[in-house]
Amino acid sequence: MLSEKMQEALNTQINKELYSSYLYLSMAAWCESVNLGGFANWMIIQAREEVSHTEKLFGFLNERGGRVLLQPIEGPPTEWGSVLEVFGQVLEHERLVTGLIHGLVKLARSEDDYATEAFLQWFVSEQVEEEATASGVVEKLKLAGEQGSGLFMLDREMGTRVFTPPAGE
Repeated sequence: MLSEKMQEALNTQINKELYSSYLYLSMAAWCESVNLGGFANWMIIQAREEVSHTEKLFGFLNERGGRVLLQPIEGPPTEWGSVLEVFGQVLEHERLVTGLIHGLVKLARSEDDYATEAFLQWFVSEQVEEEATASGVVEKLKLAGEQGSGLFMLDREMGTRVFTPPAGE
């Protein structure tokens, strides 16, 4: 059974994952508004990934005898100056989430909660991938520039992304 402190921390993480989904949907809406449908597609897929992370946490909490207590979700920003600014915020946000996951791992270790620590290792690995992907897009945008054929090519590349559910779903 989970401690009260761990249950609360996992519920907070559920909220953060749902906020992440809201953030990426807001970014998708902005990308659509500036005719970058490929980038919007990338963001919609990212939003779906965040919901799948929520579902993993939701299931784990229930399996361990905890109770999911949903909290209000903060509204995300809605305006950006450029697609580079959008992806800079994606990278910053993923780094924040990495810190939150590391905090959960530390809590699990401090409570000798080996099951939760083992469960969280998937999220630790996932965050390495999330940060690398966001950083890669930022670097490509810096190289391509924010106008012309480079941006068009990147937008087309982002439009090819498809949702792949995490293993075990």
